[in-house]
Amino acid sequence: MDFGIVLRVLGLLLLIESASMLPSFGVALYYHQGDSKALLFSMVTTLVSGLLLYFAGRYSKKRGTVRHKEGFLIVGLGWILASLFGALPFYLSGSIPSYADAFFEAVSGFTTTGATILTDVEAIPKGLLFWRSFTHWLGGMGILVFAMALLPALGAGSFLIFKAETTGPTTDKLTPRIRETAKMLYVVYIIITLAQIITLRLAGMSLYDSLIHTFGTVGTGGFSNYNKSVGYFQNPTFEWIITIFMFVSGVNFSLYYDALHGNIRTLLKDREFRLYIFLVLMAVVMIAININNAVYHDLGESIRQSSFHVLSITSTSGFSAVDYDLWPDFSRMILLLLMFFGACAGSTAGGIKIIRILLVLKIIRKELNRLIHPKAVLVTRIGDKTIPDETLQNTSSFLLLYLVIFLAATIILLAQGMDILSGVSAVATTLNNVGLGFNQFGPARNFSTLSDFSKVLLSMLMLLGRLEIYTLFILVSPGFWKR
Repeated sequence: MDFGIVLRVLGLLLLIESASMLPSFGVALYYHQGDSKALLFSMVTTLVSGLLLYFAGRYSKKRGTVRHKEGFLIVGLGWILASLFGALPFYLSGSIPSYADAFFEAVSGFTTTGATILTDVEAIPKGLLFWRSFTHWLGGMGILVFAMALLPALGAGSFLIFKAETTGPTTDKLTPRIRETAKMLYVVYIIITLAQIITLRLAGMSLYDSLIHTFGTVGTGGFSNYNKSVGYFQNPTFEWIITIFMFVSGVNFSLYYDALHGNIRTLLKDREFRLYIFLVLMAVVMIAININNAVYHDLGESIRQSSFHVLSITSTSGFSAVDYDLWPDFSRMILLLLMFFGACAGSTAGGIKIIRILLVLKIIRKELNRLIHPKAVLVTRIGDKTIPDETLQNTSSFLLLYLVIFLAATIILLAQGMDILSGVSAVATTLNNVGLGFNQFGPARNFSTLSDFSKVLLSMLMLLGRLEIYTLFILVSPGFWKR
């Protein structure tokens, strides 16, 4: 293990995080709400820590390149370090007096979960709320992918880092060089971000509110600066704009790259994208029919609320416009299922991912065909791509491990006296990086009542979900530390 390169990259990551606090510090200075000192001290602390790690790595005996083991360690420790230092502004300002709570909020931000312990969001200074939402934008595409777009090539492990942070089992490089791929993805990311900011401004939303809700939409995080989330505005135009961009943010970003280069057929022919559209439309129609007359007495309102919350859950953004926890059980069950499905691989969304749902269907079909034709040579395809057996095995093992973690975490929460729907939804919403659940964790409530142990547990689930389980699990494997 080359700890020198690990320390250097982690040091550079903290330097980037320190610089990322600068816009929030500027917002704090502009609004004069007493949070500028905490942000400045957090910037300096993160900067100094980053320099110490970087120079410790520079003077290490080994100074090679990132290989597979180093790549896993960088990704795992990188996200934990980013969250630990990202919690400092909340804690040092006194806005979140408990460091466990501040850590929960930071992890929720960086992993784009959007679960919160804040009981009164509007009482928090605007500089801190800006940092809170900006962590969504940083974590959406990946903290280390952002670093890779800025840093020199890191060796053979660069692709492993890229793959660990860009979600889903079918990550492809857009260009031969990973650094160029990271840059291209961030170009697309920035274009979508600017498009939503401009659209919301033209619709009449203030610049500050536009930035906050764009970070939460494009990063699929869902932090708002209002207690009622998007429902605060009571503005159908804002809701439709955010709904559209939640859908856009749930699509594989590499498809947008292809479309921008004139290959729009790739987008239209992509099987995962088509299944994503089908599932969204089906869910919108079923929920709209279910809540029409039962909750709302206007079909247009039913369609709007159904569309907004289906996309909010599917894209794992976690915004709310109304308290959907008051909807009929049928609609709530659909939303619960959508928490698990998530959106497309290669997007900023969480969840299992549509591509894995598609692969599971292919696995079932293959096994049925194997029973009917035991001697046949069976090939699995999605579109014109042949899927290796290794990918199918990885998908099966991922889902099995996912189920074990989900059940174990749910049992731990239930053992503390939580009701079953609250326990299931708490684990589902954190492991899938959604942010909103049901009952105790519905849109009108938050996670503040949990014990510190439960908050740390759910924080770990958020990290496991964002890094798709294996990246963190491998760090506690004895074989990882053997030569």
